[in-house]
Amino acid sequence: MSTPPKEHNCPILNIFKDKSEGCGCGCNTAPPSQNPETETAVEPQPPVADTVTDDTPSDEQAKQLLADLQAFDSDPKAFMDRQLVKRTEQPGETATTLPLFDKAAIDGKEYVAARDELRTLLEANDTERSSRAAFNSNDLAQNLVDTLSYTGLQSMQSNNLMQARLSVQPWSDDYWAICRGILGKRYADPGFPNTYDWQQCHNYVQTHPASSVPVNSLSPSEKYDRLVGDNNYTLTKKMWAEGQAIYQSNGSVAAWMGICHGWAPAAYMLPRPTNAVTVLAADGHTQITFYPSDIKALASLLWARVPSAIKFIGGRCNTANPARDANGRLLDQSAFDTNPGTWHLAIVNQIGASKRGMVMDVTYDYEVWNQPVLGYRYRHFNPQSMTYQSSLSAAAVSRANYTRDKFSSYHSNQTASIVGIEMYVSYMVETQPSHSSPDSASHDAIKEVRYLYDLELDVSGRIIGGEWRSFAHPDFLWTPVKGGRAQTAFEPGGSWDRNGAVPSSWKSAAVSASSSNRPAPLAAIVEHLIRFANNG
Repeated sequence: MSTPPKEHNCPILNIFKDKSEGCGCGCNTAPPSQNPETETAVEPQPPVADTVTDDTPSDEQAKQLLADLQAFDSDPKAFMDRQLVKRTEQPGETATTLPLFDKAAIDGKEYVAARDELRTLLEANDTERSSRAAFNSNDLAQNLVDTLSYTGLQSMQSNNLMQARLSVQPWSDDYWAICRGILGKRYADPGFPNTYDWQQCHNYVQTHPASSVPVNSLSPSEKYDRLVGDNNYTLTKKMWAEGQAIYQSNGSVAAWMGICHGWAPAAYMLPRPTNAVTVLAADGHTQITFYPSDIKALASLLWARVPSAIKFIGGRCNTANPARDANGRLLDQSAFDTNPGTWHLAIVNQIGASKRGMVMDVTYDYEVWNQPVLGYRYRHFNPQSMTYQSSLSAAAVSRANYTRDKFSSYHSNQTASIVGIEMYVSYMVETQPSHSSPDSASHDAIKEVRYLYDLELDVSGRIIGGEWRSFAHPDFLWTPVKGGRAQTAFEPGGSWDRNGAVPSSWKSAAVSASSSNRPAPLAAIVEHLIRFANNG
């Protein structure tokens, strides 16, 4: 069913998105039916990720699982309302600790509307959505993954896919808050205010123009403007203008507003810029050093403003307090987000089998969203006995024998058995920019989150749905199409010799791209800087 164009109330997304575009919306009306094929020996067998299959839980872990499942059994609603524990796996050199939403936004559940606005923006770039069948079209794993090769737990276990981690780690970066000027933030200028007050930050750059600041202490956008000979600093002015529009309308700029939706895909779609690179500015004599953080910033902005086509799945609940039953399960079908069956199929097939990244909304709460996935590991448990089981047959319980089942009335009629899953997911976290060089994976910030859920299997062992054991869980999943490239409408031809200034035709193209409704750096310049930074 089609929907009318939607007016977007989020100020920053009204800047990013043409309001004439409609929004794509779907509702998850039943557990996902991912593939008409039953699980058999003829499933495609692509190369699998290098993983360790021996993940025997400790006695302490078994006790913790039992305690959690008993707590759920005793009071499922209270357990469902718990915030998930997120563990720091790698702190990174300069991890960002600021919550994206302040207390007022959390108490008012403003993050619900903010997430919904971002989903609308992402759906506008989902080029495959219009050609999909209407039934469950918003929550099918095959609409996200490169290839849906595995549809059952047995084939996943047999092919060592219970653990996987990307061989090339996505890179951490700042989310470049709008209240600090986005890429206009002079992170290396010691005088730049350490505040999230847009007016104070803007006043500083107004009273300390770029001409009065050492070139290597300039912001990423100021360096870019100098590089292309833009004496009007068009891209930088555009950065501050976005915050100004919000400030004049609302009296402040929320700290959560930024370009994390650009960083997250850029972090695995573009190579990590490893070294600082010094290049000649357009004036023919100024040497500008772009540090890895500067190059990442430009890459993040490029992917935020002119992303390639994407694939997106997940619900679009924009209700702050959706109706729930006595067990805490959502009642409104339109409020459902990613089904755990879809989630499991997506992460195993994309990260484990296809070995390519994806972006997830880590939990449906106010803490984090739009994070690149690094890896996962999971175990089976028997939901009736509340015990880990290495054997899938021992973990599966038939519907008739699952007497503890709190969600029995919601299962598909095709459900033959249910298996409990404990999954740990590692994901990349934002860091503060710095002049650190070289950059490496050891500088990144990584966190890990734990999910508990049940999977529904049909008689053939195929995953056909499931139920979350927590209200906080992945809300939506997305990724650029394989081989996608973010590029402006003004990309020039030719190449750039790193020993000289950018070609003259690139300079005019850069100003045009900076002046557009979606101001962005040229992909040609960003990609060349990455190549130079990696000694190319």
